[in-house]
Amino acid sequence: MSEKVSVATVWLDGCSGCHMSIFDMDERLIELAEHVEFVYTPLVDRKDYPEHVDIALVEGAVSSEDDLNKIRKIREHTTTLIALGDCAVAGNIPTMRNPFGTDAILETGYIETATAGQQVPDSIIPRLLPVVRPIHEIVPVDIFMQGCPPSADVIYFVITELLAGRKPKLNDKTRPGA
Repeated sequence: MSEKVSVATVWLDGCSGCHMSIFDMDERLIELAEHVEFVYTPLVDRKDYPEHVDIALVEGAVSSEDDLNKIRKIREHTTTLIALGDCAVAGNIPTMRNPFGTDAILETGYIETATAGQQVPDSIIPRLLPVVRPIHEIVPVDIFMQGCPPSADVIYFVITELLAGRKPKLNDKTRPGA
């Protein structure tokens, strides 16, 4: 038996809907487990990104210093990087804060709308970047998988195509927001 393909799933600034679509593969996850090993995911407790990952599915946009450092490390240690969903592909909802600036966002979230403890945290949350960006503006991306979120069928198609040694053709399978 050949060695399993290592797969990581990563959650940057987004809603986790793309990870819910991964779960929606249902029994197909069991089938995939025969061929892949999930080596890093927000769904388990591993804190460090492995030295080498074959396939990384990255959900969310880059909005904080933590996201920025994480996506750079992921790209450095990953063979095939997939922008998973509209936030990763185009910034989507997280970029809605861009016109307002980080100070106004933090003020609104932690002072104006707070009912208790009205204070912007200085050590709990990661430092926000001035502008939210899709991941391809930070690092090279190999595959763009649109959708908000992409369907379980599309995620399964992409993974099985890669396992078969083919680059998935997504032109007729995805579109923004669907």
